[in-house]
Amino acid sequence: MKPRNHRMRALAAAFPYTVPIFAGFWFLGLTYGIYMNVSGFGFWYPMLMSLTIFAGSVEFVTVNMLLGAFNPVQALAMTLMVNARHIFYGISMLDKYNTAGLKRIYMIFGMCDESFSINYTAKIPEDVDRGWFMFFVTLLNHFYWFSGSTLGGLFGSIVTFNTEGIGFVMTAMFTVIFIEQWLKDKNHLSALLGLALSLLCLFVFGPGKFVVPSMLAILGVLTLLRKPIEKAGEQA
Repeated sequence: MKPRNHRMRALAAAFPYTVPIFAGFWFLGLTYGIYMNVSGFGFWYPMLMSLTIFAGSVEFVTVNMLLGAFNPVQALAMTLMVNARHIFYGISMLDKYNTAGLKRIYMIFGMCDESFSINYTAKIPEDVDRGWFMFFVTLLNHFYWFSGSTLGGLFGSIVTFNTEGIGFVMTAMFTVIFIEQWLKDKNHLSALLGLALSLLCLFVFGPGKFVVPSMLAILGVLTLLRKPIEKAGEQA
């Protein structure tokens, strides 16, 4: 198979998985670009930030940081707190990305919640290169956010719309991904443990601080119970 055909086949396989992400990223990106515009920034701010940061939550927070006093320590602490969950995503993807060659450099940079979910759970056809598939998932999702943010910055002063409730798009998308993974697996022990530990941490730490403790608890428990879970999965 020629290299070009190899890549095009991977792109064609990856694109359908990213269509739901487009709906969420593009509209949220537009919202972010408009927010930057009404805050007094030119269109090139959201354009460059979406291209180089690619962390939606942090990019929204950065608006207030840019408007306030220069405080790099606060910026670092805030970024680590908001995106600490990516540490656990990275650990989960070590084996998958290890065979991707130099492409993994960009894939590591571009890993977001949505790209992680797709690359971790997708059933990649046997005739499609896994490295190129994961690369194009990452690239497409990045492009959706970048293009939406740039257009929002360009047309923010012209177009206005009510964005109330638009954030639920991403919640709905992850719910669908969870359901698909539930239906695909015969053994639901790991999913039930994840839900139980998340609810426990939500009760103990509150809605604003439960994500990182949940990730730590899930990682620890699943590591301890790895062999029994794998054995149960084989029996199922």
